[in-house]
Amino acid sequence: MRYDLNLLPIFVALMEERSVTRAAERVGMTQPALSNALARLRVMLKDQLFIRERYGLQPTPIALELIPVIEEALAKLDDAVLGQQDFDPAQADRLLTIAPNGYVEFVVVPEVVARLQEVAPGIKLRLTPYGNDLADTGVVSGTTALVLGRIVDPPDNLVVQHLMDEGFACVVRAGHPEVGDSITREQFERLKHVNIVPPGRMRAGLFQALAHQQVRREVAISVTNFFAVTEMVAVTNYCATLPNLICRRLAHDPRLKVLPAPVDLGTFPVEMAWHVRYRHDPAHRWLRTLIGEAVEKLAGARSV
Repeated sequence: MRYDLNLLPIFVALMEERSVTRAAERVGMTQPALSNALARLRVMLKDQLFIRERYGLQPTPIALELIPVIEEALAKLDDAVLGQQDFDPAQADRLLTIAPNGYVEFVVVPEVVARLQEVAPGIKLRLTPYGNDLADTGVVSGTTALVLGRIVDPPDNLVVQHLMDEGFACVVRAGHPEVGDSITREQFERLKHVNIVPPGRMRAGLFQALAHQQVRREVAISVTNFFAVTEMVAVTNYCATLPNLICRRLAHDPRLKVLPAPVDLGTFPVEMAWHVRYRHDPAHRWLRTLIGEAVEKLAGARSV
């Protein structure tokens, strides 16, 4: 029997999107064309594959049994084909979507963009939000090239690379009436604090570290990005606890002063993850190397 291999990526898209409309948008087809492809898939695979229910398409047991086999086969095909392609970053013209969390966007992405401008001006980045659910970023389906941040409970079709571990420091305004060149635990607990609550898992790490050290913190205001923290701390007597590399940047602001945390708050991991189908894509592999080098440079500068 001859198989139409073009139908297999459509099957994967339907499995991951659970919607004919969304799957059609993802693979660049009209909805009627994708419905027709689904009909041919059902004939080829001799199963209904998907049942329409109130909240979307639900896969049949046969579909659930087939999906890991088909994903693995497609990944091997990608490895074989893409691995033979040459990639010249200086001549490349490509748009890549990445999903960094707030920390990575603030600290790492500017270094990456500066490097791209220098060695690969034709490669453009599109940033999409990294929230609590990895599936929402598009990395699980492969529509997003990379997700960068703290990767918790990744599915089997993602490859995860550890980039570095990051710690914490404190920031107060330069003329703070109570805090000098260091901050004690008592001062930390007495002050009011600016809290950062971006989507993602980093806030859980800080809250858990404070709880582990049995350190109390009275939060006066919670903001959604690191840029807002700077302005809040600069005009109040509040304190903020932020990642070290962000604090290193804020140390150049004459309105602020950076201090070691009063207790050991541990570290959190910074990681990068991508779909297995991009494992040997030359452009993707090159970008991963560039990001790794950018992180290594930042981490090295931090230790100087």
